[in-house]
This record gives sequence, C-alpha cells and structure tokens, in this order.
Amino acid sequence: MSIITLLTDFGVSSPYVAQIKGVLATRQPESHVIDLTHSVPPQNVQTAAITLDDLAPWFPAGAVHVAVVDPGVGSDRRILAAHVGDWYFVLPDNGLISPLADRFAVKSVVALDRPEFWLSPVSNTFHGRDVMAPVAAAIASGVPLEELGESVDDWHRVHIPRPRVMSKSIQGEVIYVDSFGNLITNISADDVHGDDVFRIGDRAVNGLVRSYSDRTAGQLVALIGSSGRLEFAVVDGNAAVQFGAGQGAAVEVDLVGETQQVGDSQ
Repeated sequence: MSIITLLTDFGVSSPYVAQIKGVLATRQPESHVIDLTHSVPPQNVQTAAITLDDLAPWFPAGAVHVAVVDPGVGSDRRILAAHVGDWYFVLPDNGLISPLADRFAVKSVVALDRPEFWLSPVSNTFHGRDVMAPVAAAIASGVPLEELGESVDDWHRVHIPRPRVMSKSIQGEVIYVDSFGNLITNISADDVHGDDVFRIGDRAVNGLVRSYSDRTAGQLVALIGSSGRLEFAVVDGNAAVQFGAGQGAAVEVDLVGETQQVGDSQ
C-alpha cells in the first residue's frame, strides 16, 4: 500500500482538507492518506519547511508528501514534484523543500506542466486540490516524475536562520512555536552542554533539564526536544504566551560548562 501525507496551513476545522482527500480517494483509492499537520501558521513557509523536514524522514521509502502552504497560489510561481532522499514531494516552488534538500540527495525535481494529470477546470485559488492532489496520486500509482513535467534545477530556496557559534556563546533564535507554546530554536543539541546558561529575552536558565517533569509547574526550563533542537518551555504552561515570544525571538547560550554557576532568574 502506498502512503500519501498531507501538510497544510488550512486549520483542523477546514473543509479544504476533505476535498484534497476526496481527490486522492478517487484517483488512488489504494493509498493510505496520513495527516502530518494542518496547523502550520497561515502562509508561514519557514515553519512549514522546518516541519516537513522534521516529519518526512519518519516515513518509509516511497512515501509521497504533499505540502500545501502556498501564499503565491494563482500567481506564476511553479508547482514542483521532487524525489529527495527516499521520498517524493509535491509542493509549491516557494522553498518548502530547502531543508530536506540540504540533508538528503536531490534525485529529481520537475516543474508540473502536464495538465492531463490535473483536474479540470483548475481553480486559481486551490491548486492543492486541483493540481497537487492528482499529481500525488499519479506518483503513488507509479507514474515517473519525468512524465509529470520538465526537469528544473533553479527551484526556490527559503532562508532558515542559522545560529552563530562562537568560542564562548551561541546566538540563535526561535524558529517555530509548537502547539503547547514551547519555543523551538535553531540551536542543535550537538552545540550545547548540559550545564551551559540559556537565555531568552531577559530570562536565564542554568543548565538543561531532561524532561518537562524535572521542574515544578510554572518554571521556565531549557531542554533538548524530540527534534534534537534546544527549546524553552514553561512547565504546565505556555512559554510563547507567558513571555510574548514567537518566531524570530533572540536566544543565547553562554558556553560556560562547569566554570560558572548562575541562579535561575525566575
């Protein structure tokens, strides 16, 4: 059984997701359709790209990932089908594939230009349903990418901020906020130590915890989350709301090791 996944910014109560699933059920009823998430902040390509990068590799080889976060829908932006790593992707040419392409081999990318694979007519405002869904169904049924469009190598990249790693500190930022209000940063677990000092805004936390339950309710903690990135959280609370912080908020790590101790600034 083939697997098709969906990632959108439509929201969990949107009827648009059901329309995409209806097309997939009609065109490729044997496929197993899995929702990655429909809660990407509206038009937030950066969050969508990071989320797709986090989730796609958990799926078996051959899975087809459809990402519909498409603020340029109806414009002259292209729609791509790509074979990156062991997986296939159908998405707008707005940079969604960038983080994955930085980590895995890009085997083929085509710009979709074969209307015979699409629905007709095509809505100017819903290419996810009328172009991406039927193309994903075609890929899942075994249609080669070269039959779907012309090969391209000038696809768009989105800038994902990278931290500045220095001898005594790391300067980074929050790259997305999860559904619990945890502030996920662009700083990797490989770059920090358990007894460093972690700062966000005017708050500082001395050392990492292993899990949220290592501290009491209401405390600000720093930890390495399941994505392998540094994050800030409030135990049994919402860090984004409590500190008014979101995507782009500056964070800093003092690489002090065991040579300095500071009190938790809560």
